[in-house]
Amino acid sequence: MILRERQNRIIDALRADGAASVQELALALRVSAATIRRDLEMLDRNGELVRTWGGAVVAPRRTSLDPAPGPSGSAGDPGDEVVEAPFEAAGDHDLKHRMAVAAAGMVQDGQVVILDIGTTTPLVAELLRGRDITVITTNLAVFDVLRDDDAVRLVLLGGVVRRNYRTLVGSLAEAALEQVSADVLFLSCTGVRANGHVVDNMAVEAPIKQSMIAAAERVVLLASEAKFPGTGALRLCSLTDVDTLITTTGAPDDTLAHSRNAGGEVIAT
Repeated sequence: MILRERQNRIIDALRADGAASVQELALALRVSAATIRRDLEMLDRNGELVRTWGGAVVAPRRTSLDPAPGPSGSAGDPGDEVVEAPFEAAGDHDLKHRMAVAAAGMVQDGQVVILDIGTTTPLVAELLRGRDITVITTNLAVFDVLRDDDAVRLVLLGGVVRRNYRTLVGSLAEAALEQVSADVLFLSCTGVRANGHVVDNMAVEAPIKQSMIAAAERVVLLASEAKFPGTGALRLCSLTDVDTLITTTGAPDDTLAHSRNAGGEVIAT
């Protein structure tokens, strides 16, 4: 089987199932796991899929205004285009703003701050304008807030652009985070389970978030009462791994106890 044929079959498998592991693909295509890993890395660099831990997932979908490139770089068949639902920034704005105020108040001058993907972190960025800090992010909304601020040293990590979600994901972003050492991470999620598990519903974002956790000295979770239990099945960490939880007054005490019992700080705004 020639290289391109094999890679096309990998992409077809991901489109059918949404995700696949290296072992599953190696077995289906009757090649070695090492061969599959090389294929996945190449396809990830080309933006045709997103590499994850142990496998890959479907690449961010293009909208009808963003035609897929054909074999020679030209626009592809319009029939191949699919639409990714837009990222909803609206809703619970008051809750998010209250958390953002608390988060920004924790940042000290001179610190290195990671701002995660999400809709609360751009609000934090607004409140950090003019500060003598370094901000590292894969969030294009954060970048837009701080791009013209001369006081903030802004680091935008590379990766595959998810246009509707205004984020950068993939192995390039993960590799860049391996070189990062930050004072604090402001982490977002889509849910906090009653057992204290912090989860997300985006397979392409979970590895980035986990790399951010590993890169930060202190982890601050931003999770309003709407995130208890929220949604998602991909475990990012536990409340016991979080140094500070910033939430709102409606969050359930039984779940918050996981953080408090582990010595974590809980701020309910």
